Amino acid sequence: MSESNIESILQEKRLFPPTAAFSQNAQIKSLEEYQQLCDRANSDPQKFWAELAEQELHWFQKWDTVLDWQPPFAKWFVGGKTNISYNCLDRHLTTWRKNKAALIWEGEPGDSRTLTYAQLHLEVCQFANVLKQLGVVKGDRVGIYMPMIPEAAIAMLACARIGAAHSVVFGGFSAEALRDRLIDVEAKVVITADGGWRKGAIVPLKEQVDKALANNVVPTVTSVLVVQRTKQSVEMQPERDFWWHELQKTVSADCPAEPMDSEDMLFVLYTSGSTGKPKGVVHTTGGYNLYTHITTKWIFDLQDTDVYWCTADVGWITGHSYIVYGPLSNGATTLMYEGAPRASNPGCMWDVIEKYGVTVFYTAPTAIRAFIKMGEQLPNARNLSSLRLLGTVGEPINPEAWIWYQRVVGGGRCPIVDTWWQTETGGIMITPLPGAIATKPGSATRPFPGIMADVVDLEGNPVGDNEGGYLVIRHPWPGMMRTVYGDDERFRRTYWEHLPPTNGQYVYFAGDGARRDEDGYFWVMGRVDDVLNVSGHRLGTMEVESALVSHPAVAEAAVVSKPDEIKGEEIVAFITLEGTYSPSDKLSKELKQHVVKEIGAIARPGVIRFTDALPKTRSGKIMRRLLRNLASGQEITGDTSTLEDRGVLDKLRGEG
Repeated sequence: MSESNIESILQEKRLFPPTAAFSQNAQIKSLEEYQQLCDRANSDPQKFWAELAEQELHWFQKWDTVLDWQPPFAKWFVGGKTNISYNCLDRHLTTWRKNKAALIWEGEPGDSRTLTYAQLHLEVCQFANVLKQLGVVKGDRVGIYMPMIPEAAIAMLACARIGAAHSVVFGGFSAEALRDRLIDVEAKVVITADGGWRKGAIVPLKEQVDKALANNVVPTVTSVLVVQRTKQSVEMQPERDFWWHELQKTVSADCPAEPMDSEDMLFVLYTSGSTGKPKGVVHTTGGYNLYTHITTKWIFDLQDTDVYWCTADVGWITGHSYIVYGPLSNGATTLMYEGAPRASNPGCMWDVIEKYGVTVFYTAPTAIRAFIKMGEQLPNARNLSSLRLLGTVGEPINPEAWIWYQRVVGGGRCPIVDTWWQTETGGIMITPLPGAIATKPGSATRPFPGIMADVVDLEGNPVGDNEGGYLVIRHPWPGMMRTVYGDDERFRRTYWEHLPPTNGQYVYFAGDGARRDEDGYFWVMGRVDDVLNVSGHRLGTMEVESALVSHPAVAEAAVVSKPDEIKGEEIVAFITLEGTYSPSDKLSKELKQHVVKEIGAIARPGVIRFTDALPKTRSGKIMRRLLRNLASGQEITGDTSTLEDRGVLDKLRGEG
């Protein structure tokens, strides 16, 4: 976040209390009720979470121990048996919700489907039996590389039903990125589609899967299941590749949910790190189910009449928690949309809200800034009066975008829940409860009940009001990640050892800078490590640098970000070339495209700057802090005494 943005946030004083009418009908109706929940949770966390688990979820068998905490490893509801697919589907079939819309889907070309809870249950059971037919058993891992179509959610729920852990890879990632994740997670089956629609073009997903699996580089994969979505011709490898619709016809719709241990692995989802390969974040069954369920219910104030739309992709944690598992566990109607605003239909988001009477709308600040650029006339031309609650996710939102969102999209009547959380946390951690907490534009406000958040200095000591520091969580919570897949040591090092234990207690290090104001409201200022946040998606600098260096022209690369009005951050790459290559616009374009091929379009550098050398310390470490200053056009600040060659910096500054 730029200094000017931070400064405007620091001076933000506007307060938006919930209306009496909203609070009266809300799940949590007042600040007093919120405070009582927090007091109960803080005085006896285990009792608080155990009562919610008993009230809110179905269990085949109750747990013996609420929390087994062996820092930094947590186990929740130990000995309990449940199944998240059962909680999302089966338990609703004995109620009036059986014939309620569970999933509304709108395709980019305008095709649509609505699945009731009974219909979704049937399709999930059938597909679970397809997976069983292909030899998938409890404990196996299944890769999912899909467009935003109902089958993506069906595949996730079917895996969970039989106890296979899914690993969803965002459909915008390249074949190489997909391959690396499939190798790491040792996937047995890959589920994909012939293609998906994106801004009027077909994304050739099956073709990317074929590239990822070429030459048997992922030997664990025995089968590929393909949904017929775009109907273009694709190559089907005999005995490995199968059409979803053909196998679905051949199986029974009877598939009882497997009783899963609360700590059985539910999914592995890869998130970027500041160094090395992406981390496989492991989430387990019981605690994740409870946490996504209760956060969805209270934060989005779910009512039986709601049509709830989270605009994320299921390839990200937001899609897992707040398109699929959280809403369906609550028996809500959740909407999925394949498309995105494009030249041929810039107002498509507002069309969807109007068409389906969306009541709760959850999107990213990046999208909101893009909406602002497109102009008020687009939302103003549609009937958005069904909306009653708005949300933001993915990165801090600047106050003026918040105000525009509230005024233009929400008509001045909708509360906004600005949510802070991460892939690793499983669900939302800091947020307003919309009937209880007055909001401040740009602040995620207060911790969710049961979340003990703090802002500390490098020694782990709490800082004063309005002082900057590191955001930490002081006590385990049910939705927390359990480890990095296959690498407990990396889990410990990355999240628990940046700061010294406080009074012997481990604290979770979020990697974000924050401050807390005099009202106890949290203001999250963005990443403190070398992770880029582009359009709400986290990318490791090392990932992008590795992609660049794999090109024969590149000798060395350093990647930083600079503030961008639309994306939040734009990638800037500083590059030194191998001897026989010279800087050119053509090479710059080629390198950008090379990154797209290696990682995906979201990692495309916005700017490439060629340089003879990079600024380094005497020990050889690239000084990215200085490159960030240069990329943003700021003055070089801070200590430069460790810089090996001052001339490198002077040359770069002269160029910029």
